[in-house]
Amino acid sequence: MANTVIEIKKNPNENNSSVLRRFSRRILESGIIRKIKGARYNVRQESKLKIKKSALKRMARRKEIEHLKKLGKMVTK
Repeated sequence: MANTVIEIKKNPNENNSSVLRRFSRRILESGIIRKIKGARYNVRQESKLKIKKSALKRMARRKEIEHLKKLGKMVTK
């Protein structure tokens, strides 16, 4: 995400709460908060290599379980 610079300068005879209010309004108008909250739960797609590796692990584990079942070392439910 590109950096966005929001600069607020305190005007003479302006209190801190109004400066904070102006800053908050600028942040809301810029849409920064919405972008961050929208991307919070974004899950990246797994790479093809990772998917293949996990599939190979599952296949090897199933093969091992079948082998143990045939030997009688693993009880089926």
